[in-house]
This record gives sequence, C-alpha cells and structure tokens, in this order.
Amino acid sequence: MQHSVFSAVVFLAAVTGGAIAALSGFGIGSVLTPLLATTMSMKAAVAAVSIPHFVATAVRLWGLRRHVDRRVLLHFGTCSVAGGLVGALLQARANSPVLTVLFGLLLLFAGLSGLAGWLDHMHFRRGTAWAAGALSGLFGGLVGNQGGIRSAALMSFQMEKESLVATATATGILIDCARMPVYAVTQTQALRSAWGYIVLALAGCLVGTFWGVRYLGRIPAARYRQLLSLFICALGVYMALKVWL
Repeated sequence: MQHSVFSAVVFLAAVTGGAIAALSGFGIGSVLTPLLATTMSMKAAVAAVSIPHFVATAVRLWGLRRHVDRRVLLHFGTCSVAGGLVGALLQARANSPVLTVLFGLLLLFAGLSGLAGWLDHMHFRRGTAWAAGALSGLFGGLVGNQGGIRSAALMSFQMEKESLVATATATGILIDCARMPVYAVTQTQALRSAWGYIVLALAGCLVGTFWGVRYLGRIPAARYRQLLSLFICALGVYMALKVWL
C-alpha cells in the first residue's frame, strides 16, 4: 500500500515538473530529484531522473524547435555545457551547504530582478553571453541543478517566451547528452533497481509536457516573464532552505 501511494506521488510530481518545465525551461529535476532521494541515494536519484528528464526535454524541444535562438544557443549553450561539466567534476570536492545557500540566494535575486523589471534593461553581447553561460553552468554543476539559473540568465537576452523556453530546452539537451553516459556507467545497478519509478516519472513528465506546451501559447508575454520570475524565486527559496529541511 505504501509503495502504491509513493508511486502515485511520483507520477503526480512528474506531471507537475513536466508542466512547469514546459513553461519555464526547468522543473523536472527540481521536483523529482529530492522526491526520489527519499528512497535512494542522491547520486542514484540524479541518475534516475536524468532519463525522464532527457525524454521529456527532447519532446518539448521538438515542439518548440522552430523557436530556438541558434546564435544564443551557440554562445550561451556551449559555455553552459562546459561550465556544467566543470562544476559537476568539482562537486565532490567543493559541495557544501554554503554553495547551496549561495545558489539559492542567487536565484532569488535573479527572480526578484525579473519581477522588478531590472532584467528588461540588461542586454548581453557576445562576450557577456559566453561568461553568463559558463557561470550559470558552473553554479548549476556545483549544486546539481542547472535549469533555474540557466533560465534566469536567458531572461536577460530579451527573447520571446517561446524562444526562451526553446533555447533553454536545447541547452538542457546538450547537457543531458554529456552527463547521461557517465550515469549509465557509474549508476548501472541503481538505474536497474529504480526502473519502475523511472517509467512512472517518464509517463508523468510526458503528460505534463504536452499540457504545459499547449498552455504556453496562451500566456501574454508580460505575464509570462512575471510567472517565470516567480518560478525562479520559488526555486531559489527552496534551494536556500533545503540545507535545513
């Protein structure tokens, strides 16, 4: 009975994460990873979530492929992947509660900046785009969460909502392609043990993704930036407080 209840919770959480990700470009890992980590190690949870994350992200990208800003993806996305890999390699040595809190506060500041309209006055040029991508990837790799700060940084490029989500999604795919082979080798047994939850999470993420992508087009541009900023603020508060949870 307890197993059935937890399975239902995993599915509903995956639907929620998929829908949020369709609107913001992040959310699946933020919602599912801490949930699955209650039944397995954090490393195993990260590896397990990477599978539904990759599939749902690929589906989302296919639906938004025409909106990808290839110039931003080339500059920002490439550096974000490189920074994320460096951060992931440093995570074992540099991981600490201080970094998690710092990351949360950084997200909170970015979200509040979006709500206040400060990001509307920021315009990234090519050199700044490289730096923003690398830093967002580095911080994300260090604390195990890439999406929130990536979307926060992309808000400064003044893109349409579809382009922002599409470009953030394409960047996420690149990162997944780089990290999933590592998980397949290092977490093989854990992935086999968690296959049931992986299938449930995958189904839920797909349901949430289809719903969220349809809803995205109905949100006015100004309201969308406010909604995205609220998502980023919420993730920032969660990351800052998770050390004590």
